[in-house]
Amino acid sequence: MKPAHVTFRQLIARGELVRLAGAHSALGAVLAEQSGFDAIWSSSFEVSAARCLPDASVLTMTEYLEAASRMQKALSIPVVADCDTGYGNNLNVAHMVHEYEDAGITAACIEDKVYPKMNSFAEVQHSLLDTEAFARKLAVAKGAQRTDDFYLIARTEALISGLGVDEALERCNAYADAGADAVLVHSKARTEEQIVDFLDRWDGRCPVVVVPTTYPSWSAADAAKRGVSAVVYANQGLRATVKSLRETYQEIYRAGTSLAIEDEIASVSEIFALQNLDEWQALEN
Repeated sequence: MKPAHVTFRQLIARGELVRLAGAHSALGAVLAEQSGFDAIWSSSFEVSAARCLPDASVLTMTEYLEAASRMQKALSIPVVADCDTGYGNNLNVAHMVHEYEDAGITAACIEDKVYPKMNSFAEVQHSLLDTEAFARKLAVAKGAQRTDDFYLIARTEALISGLGVDEALERCNAYADAGADAVLVHSKARTEEQIVDFLDRWDGRCPVVVVPTTYPSWSAADAAKRGVSAVVYANQGLRATVKSLRETYQEIYRAGTSLAIEDEIASVSEIFALQNLDEWQALEN
C-alpha cells in the first residue's frame, strides 16, 4: 500500500528546491520517484507524443486527466498537471479544476497562450492572451477550487513569443495579483540569461518555476541560489526512451537475436518488482 502522498503545496512550503520529472505513464512516473524526484510533471508534450500526436491541443482534457490520474495512483509524490491553456475559456478552466481536484491531483499549470496552443518549441508564431484576460482566467480557476491544497501555477510564454523580460515580469505580477500560487517562466534561449534577468528583478511575491530544456547546463543548485523554487525536467525521460527503444529494436532486428543486448536491458524480475507482483500474489495465499 502506498503512503498518502504529500501535496505540491506542502513540498513548496518546505523552502527547498523541488525537482520534477516529466512523464506520461505510471511506469515512467514510478521510475522517476525511485530516482529521487520530488514530484512528477504530467507533460502534455509527452502524453501527446505517446499517442504519436502533436502537442497542439489535439487531445481532450479527459485524455490528459486520465494520464495524470493513472500516474498519481501509482505514486507517493504529487503530480503537477500540465494543462496547457486550461482547455478553452473560463468555463472550461473552472471545470478543469473540479475534475483534477476530484482525481486527487493537487497542482496544475496553465499557460497564457491563445487556445488552441502549439508546443513552445515549434517554429510557429505563438499568440498570447492579453494580460487582463489571462489574469481573469486564473482568478476563475482559483475561485473554482474546493480545497486549500490545490496549487495553481501560471505559466507565461512571453519569452517564447519574443516579448522580452519586461513583458514577462509585467504579466507575472498581474498573475500573482490574480491569485496564482506560483509563476512559471518559460524560455527557449540556449542559456539561462533571460531567466536570471527575470529572477534578479522579481520581488519574490510568489515562487518561480523554470524548465531548463534548452539551457540544460544550468544546474539545479545554481537555480536554487538564484531563487528558483521548482525546476522541471519536462521531456528528458521521453527522449531517452525513444533513443533507447530505437537502438534496442534495431540491434535485435539486425542480429536476429536479442543476446547482445540482454545485459543492457532490464530483467523480467525488475519488471515484476515495478508491478508489485509479490503483493498481488500474496492476495491469493
